[in-house]
Amino acid sequence: MSTVNERLEALGLTLPKAAAPVANYVPFVRSGNLVVISGQICFGPDGTLADAHKGKLGAEVSVEAGVAAARLCALNVLAQVRAAVGDLDHGVVQCIRLGGFINAVPTFAGLAGIMNGASDLMVEILGDRGRHARSTVGVAELPLDAAVEVEAMFEVK
Repeated sequence: MSTVNERLEALGLTLPKAAAPVANYVPFVRSGNLVVISGQICFGPDGTLADAHKGKLGAEVSVEAGVAAARLCALNVLAQVRAAVGDLDHGVVQCIRLGGFINAVPTFAGLAGIMNGASDLMVEILGDRGRHARSTVGVAELPLDAAVEVEAMFEVK
């Protein structure tokens, strides 16, 4: 068993199947030793968006549900990376950057804490290779009314 799979198992998680795009784009682009992952929303293991992960932080989505949604986004990002390189243990050199989009009311000030759900999971799964630069922004709306969307860039072999 690989280190990534051992870490996933220890956390009680499984990488989902890489989600198909919901519009006119590709899920990832590889250029040389970089893979850019298109924004991944918080689809659950069954490929659906749970009601708890729909809507705005600071309104109908709780902080706890927002963090959980960000974690799901990170799992979906990793599923796309696996689709791009085949093996996360041997194919990933470093998570370079995560970009987080939080569907939030204008007065919600906890954006960084929500995005920590994705950042923390990346480090839990990849170890030091999961440490990354990051930006987090609040947005007025996301596709399918998702609470969180995460995009990423990885250095790969």
